[in-house]
Amino acid sequence: MKIGICSDHAGLEYKTRLISYLLGKGYEVVNFGTDSPESCDYPDFAHPLGSAVENGEVDCGIALCGTGNGMAITLNHHKGVRAGLAWGTSIAALVKEHNNANVLVLPARFISYRMAVSCVRTWLTTSFAGGRHQRRIDKIPC
Repeated sequence: MKIGICSDHAGLEYKTRLISYLLGKGYEVVNFGTDSPESCDYPDFAHPLGSAVENGEVDCGIALCGTGNGMAITLNHHKGVRAGLAWGTSIAALVKEHNNANVLVLPARFISYRMAVSCVRTWLTTSFAGGRHQRRIDKIPC
């Protein structure tokens, strides 16, 4: 599985550590930046990830910023991207199971790194439930 990942400056530390974690689990990882702790604008990194998911260059994505909201808002403007914000494992499971989120967004300033890993692991191993949830997704314009 090929996973795209991006962050702004607020999510850089977790992103860097998550890349190592994912590589260690055998995933292929594409880093869309940032790679600097300097203040930056999250759309500059969310848009390339969103385009890669949209075009099938990566299977799914992970995005991090301070609250996660900026990344989620930006990513959800891309056709076919369903970015879900999670701050705990129950939410991470539900954004996949119910919403079939193909991008997991994490609020780096509000969760521990350990929780970030738990959310990623949960999201990656949860399956989409389909059924009534597919009917709802079909009502979201792409």
